[in-house]
Amino acid sequence: MDKIYPDAAAALNGLLFDGMHICAGGFGLCGIPERLIDAIRDSGIKDLTIASNNAGIDNEGLGKLLRTKQVRKMISSYVGENKEFERQFLAGELEVEFCPQGTLAERCRAGGAGIPGFYTRTGVGTVVAEGKEVKQFDGPNGPEEYILERGIFADLAIVKGWKADKAGNLMFRKTARNFNQPMATAAKVCIAEVEEIVEIGQLDPDCVHLPGIYVKRMIDGSPYDKKIEFETVREREDA
Repeated sequence: MDKIYPDAAAALNGLLFDGMHICAGGFGLCGIPERLIDAIRDSGIKDLTIASNNAGIDNEGLGKLLRTKQVRKMISSYVGENKEFERQFLAGELEVEFCPQGTLAERCRAGGAGIPGFYTRTGVGTVVAEGKEVKQFDGPNGPEEYILERGIFADLAIVKGWKADKAGNLMFRKTARNFNQPMATAAKVCIAEVEEIVEIGQLDPDCVHLPGIYVKRMIDGSPYDKKIEFETVREREDA
């Protein structure tokens, strides 16, 4: 089975529909599936529910889909760098489900493992726990409260890898691994865009972060520009 497609639009062909649920990997602007996000924007589909650590920044990453108002709901842990996100949320134009960062990663991992829910101490006694089932379990200091969190399983996962072989086995590079690995497993179909595709057998099996069984379609999205979310500089010290 040939998993390699010529471009993002071709890889997404036949999969997109209004109201679908998408898991998107990456963290900030690091390790985000840029080519696939652009193709989703260009497709014009709307009313999307997207699970992602954050929503990019204005006009970058998932911020592009917010700008075109194609997103109905975000399931995220951090949204502080996107002014359009803030505007839409405060104006009641965007539904937001805030989720602690580790809980979001575990919800996707659980969904990919076929686990419908799990109990966690994170969020107990806060707004995160509102409307959720609370159960007591024995802890080191006696009975403690835990809240039930639901696993996430989407229609589509879009992820960004560093290297892949033609079978779809993926390697992620450093912090670009964040959220890509669990997101890739938590959907009916996973599409990966990568910086380089090599022949089968060229990747060290011990260095494969995501087995190719999870990747249904793949594109080579190179070349990529390194985008910086925050540019922090200081004056050069005199010699």
